[in-house]
Amino acid sequence: MHDVTGLIGQYAHGNEPSHHVAYMYNYAGRPDKTQQLIREVFDRFYLPEPDGLCGNDDCGQMSAWYIFSAMGFYPVNPCGGEYILGAPQIERISLTLPANKLFTVVAENLSEANKYVESVSFNNKPVTDFRIHHQDIMKGGKLVFKMTDKARM
Repeated sequence: MHDVTGLIGQYAHGNEPSHHVAYMYNYAGRPDKTQQLIREVFDRFYLPEPDGLCGNDDCGQMSAWYIFSAMGFYPVNPCGGEYILGAPQIERISLTLPANKLFTVVAENLSEANKYVESVSFNNKPVTDFRIHHQDIMKGGKLVFKMTDKARM
């Protein structure tokens, strides 16, 4: 049986109000720690087994964290209109938006070893901050993460 609380040190992924904590390393200038922690959460607490999900997915928060984090970003402050970058866990995903617009996320060179983000671009322009904005996503476009096996601070 797996740990239903989803403990990694003092971080409890099974406690849904804590889900933003994994992304807080970005604010401290350590995106590599966010990226490493996200992969660990995926590898340990989202497994295709009867007891493979820690916590309780009441109201879908565990699933929401999974989907957002798999795309490479998360709404740390859902009312703020911005998403904090993490590390995508899938190679490609496209979202169909209103007015027939498309938002695509690509994780180049993603692999078990390549869990760290080397660079990010949005519509061929470098993303130099650790966030993207909702209004930009809704315009459509392509968010590209270049993945590597080297942690970068």
